[in-house]
Amino acid sequence: MDRFEPLRRRTIALVGLMGAGKSSVGRRLATALGLPFRDADTEVETAAGRSISEIFADLGEAAFRDGERRVIARLLEGPPHVLATGGGAFMSSETRALIKSHALSVWLKTDLEVLARRVGRKESRPLLAGKDTMDVLRAQAEVRYPTYAEADITVETGDSAHHITVSQVIDALAAHLGEPAE
Repeated sequence: MDRFEPLRRRTIALVGLMGAGKSSVGRRLATALGLPFRDADTEVETAAGRSISEIFADLGEAAFRDGERRVIARLLEGPPHVLATGGGAFMSSETRALIKSHALSVWLKTDLEVLARRVGRKESRPLLAGKDTMDVLRAQAEVRYPTYAEADITVETGDSAHHITVSQVIDALAAHLGEPAE
C-alpha cells in the first residue's frame, strides 16, 4: 500500500474564502494524491452553459447557490476526488451536510491581506464588482469563518507557495485519519 492510499478513500473538499487557493492548491493536491480534480465553479458554469458572472447578473446569487448545491451533490455521489468548492458553498447548511457525509472538508484559512492581493488581480469575481476588496473580504470573514470552522480540518496557509500548502494539507489529512505522513 502506498502512503497516500488512505487519503484516497473519500473525496477531499476544499473550502475557504475567494483567493485561498482552493482551485490551484486543489489541482496540485489531486495530482500529488493521484485523484481526479473537480472545480465546483467550473462544473456549475458547464451545467448552466454560462459564466458565474452571467448567472449572478441574469438570475441572481440565490439561483447560483441552488445550482451550486445541485452540482456539488452530483459530484459527491461520484468516486473520491479533490473538490474545490466556491467560497460560499459551505455556507449552505444543505451543502455542508452533503460535504460532511460524503467527504473530508479542509478549510484553507489565509490572511485577508494575502487574499486581497490575490483576488484584486482578477476581474471575474461578481461579489467584488464595484466594491472595496478588503471591505468585502472582512465582511465575508466575519460571516463565514464560524461556519468554515466546522470543516473537518483547518490548514492555515499564509502566503506560502502552493506546493508547501499541498504538503500542509496532506500532513493534516494524514494526522486527521491517524495515518503516518511519511
